[in-house]
Amino acid sequence: MSRIGRKPVDVPSGVTVSAEGSTMVVKGPKGTLRVPMPMGITLEEQDGRLMLRRQDDEHAALHGLARSLLANAVRGVAKGFEKHLDIVGIGYRAELKGRVVQFTLGYSHPIDFQIPEGISAAVEKQTHVVVSGADKQQVGEVAAEIRALRPPDPYKNKGIRYTGERLKKKVGKAMAAAAGPTK
Repeated sequence: MSRIGRKPVDVPSGVTVSAEGSTMVVKGPKGTLRVPMPMGITLEEQDGRLMLRRQDDEHAALHGLARSLLANAVRGVAKGFEKHLDIVGIGYRAELKGRVVQFTLGYSHPIDFQIPEGISAAVEKQTHVVVSGADKQQVGEVAAEIRALRPPDPYKNKGIRYTGERLKKKVGKAMAAAAGPTK
């Protein structure tokens, strides 16, 4: 039995969950999300909580997944999700221009990043970017695309990184040669 699938999904006030065929529509103050429900998984409401039930053990693999996707949608339309990114490096910065974030990352040209619909971005202090939205997967994907513009360099640790991300700094060639040959 799935431990995650058995946990109830609490629905806060202001959030409604309705079924449209095999899709759950979750509406709240931050927007509307659609969550596809796999075959064999049913939804029951008990005391303002949602319980996901499966027909048999054949659908066990999707039980916890469906519950997690529904819980993320409920939390997303109620509170939203955020990813924080730090820009590290001399002259590296970001600037918000409408729905476009313009990055200066040490290349010969600035990089314009178009923010997709349903996602909002804020630039604080030119070196801190906050990506937020209701869809957890889309927020993470946009943050990963921004980080991929200039991933952290393993030798100088310059680039775009998640706030709190721990990086392993490699020893440079000169320091390795000074340490002497290893056999």
